[in-house]
Amino acid sequence: MAVTLTPAPEYAERYRRAGFWSEELIDGFVSARAAHPVTAARPAIVDGARTFTFGEVEKHVRAIAGALHELGVRKGDVVSWQLPNWWEAVVLHHGILRCGAVSNPVIPIYRRREVEFILRQAETKVFVHPARFRGFDYRQMVAEMAPQLPALTHTVVVRDEAPSGRAFEELLRAGPAPDIDRAATDPAVLMYTSGTTSAPKGVIHPHATLVRENHGCIESWGLTGTDRIFMPSPLTHVTGLLYGVQLPSMLGSLLVLQDVWEPTEALRLIERHRCSFTAAATPFVHGLVRSEELAQRDVSSLRWVGVGGGDVPPGLVREAEARLGATIARGYGSTEYPTATQAWVDDPLDWRAETDGRPMEGTELKIVDDAGAELPPGERGELLVRGPERFTGYLVPPPGEEVFDADGWFATGDLARLDARGRLTIEGRRKDIVLRGGENISVKEVEDHLYTHPKIAEVAIVAMPDPIMIERACAFVVTAGDEPPTLSELTGYLLDHGFAIQKVPERLEHMAELPKNLAGKVQKFKLRERIEALLAAETTEAKLESLG
Repeated sequence: MAVTLTPAPEYAERYRRAGFWSEELIDGFVSARAAHPVTAARPAIVDGARTFTFGEVEKHVRAIAGALHELGVRKGDVVSWQLPNWWEAVVLHHGILRCGAVSNPVIPIYRRREVEFILRQAETKVFVHPARFRGFDYRQMVAEMAPQLPALTHTVVVRDEAPSGRAFEELLRAGPAPDIDRAATDPAVLMYTSGTTSAPKGVIHPHATLVRENHGCIESWGLTGTDRIFMPSPLTHVTGLLYGVQLPSMLGSLLVLQDVWEPTEALRLIERHRCSFTAAATPFVHGLVRSEELAQRDVSSLRWVGVGGGDVPPGLVREAEARLGATIARGYGSTEYPTATQAWVDDPLDWRAETDGRPMEGTELKIVDDAGAELPPGERGELLVRGPERFTGYLVPPPGEEVFDADGWFATGDLARLDARGRLTIEGRRKDIVLRGGENISVKEVEDHLYTHPKIAEVAIVAMPDPIMIERACAFVVTAGDEPPTLSELTGYLLDHGFAIQKVPERLEHMAELPKNLAGKVQKFKLRERIEALLAAETTEAKLESLG
């Protein structure tokens, strides 16, 4: 099955007329850099000890496109790849697009259950994967899956010391693909949501939305070709794909990759290559700021850090700005709408720390109540968004649901407020509330404040069922230091800082680490499952004790 879903003609025309959509293709920027005598020889990618120029990147992109065509890949076919932050991922993505196919990045930590689901639903024709990475044998996983995937015709192995199948290096020896008739509204990327609240959904983006996204970030952040991009975020996540795979060629900038996150090595890479920009989730920024290596490293080249992909405590923004010496900017987006809001270069620290920024140019936001009526500034409700970055649709739309309303609005499922200046503050998911005694309590405000407690490194609050109050709040905490906090300490801390008693968590669970996806988002559904299982076990034990 080829992916053929394109934007509605009236939607596309709207953003063409407004100047937000052009006929630029994502891989076309690589060609342009390689064709220019100045940038062709400029370093484009640093991956460990290897460096590639834009000319070399383009050479590999052409070869990959030709090889995929020889393997039978045609316009609209899906090519999936599950690769770490390696140079091969960058050239592969552009090569897939060059032959008219759809690029489907798959997060490396996914295992057979998730990968088989994605490849089957996408009817993937070619799958590219490592031989091994971080101790996991991907070849064995693929061997187990392949018989269940009739659409899968070829697999390609990257960095295989003992070749057991088609090697990635073979693709690099192919000739160019024949010219393909392509348009900016053609499907370019199929990316699955992280599944923090439900089953993953396949999000389709054309070239136009993702090119516009990067243009918007270049404008609002003031990026130029002299910037050097450090990318620890997975290239298979929307952040890594946009700012690690696609942004460098648009700017003509150097990309420095890190495949296994380790704060000490990250600081060394930033210092060694004089990196000036990065975008990452909260845990990455937290790791840089709290690293003992920070005091030993000169990271003065780092001038702009975009942080998002999950809850961003205001205290972390202030701490990171003070310790890194860079401008730290919160932003809000999703796989469906990559950057809806973000801080701009001239925004003061208070706005960057306390809000998720202002809308990107062309982006429209609306806050609505449960009945769909628009709310005034300052009122909390569900966030709706539309604009030139909005995805085309889902590969398999949720049954019985409309993806967009009649006016093109997408309901994000996030609770938010817009202030009178148009700045957005996300206050959790619609499901991320505690219904205590009939009152809806948003947990994000409490989480942000508990983050400032000296004994807490990380915290997440979820609802737990209660026969009397309907739900109560349970706090899952990762301890900072050796002495864990007690529930009474947290209660006193919140009450001393003016919180209403009904907002205070009524149970505390300690964890070595919170469950997260690779984007750094806490998977709260796992925490809800955990507390429900604990409560069920405690109920069973109490019944047994009463009988005994």
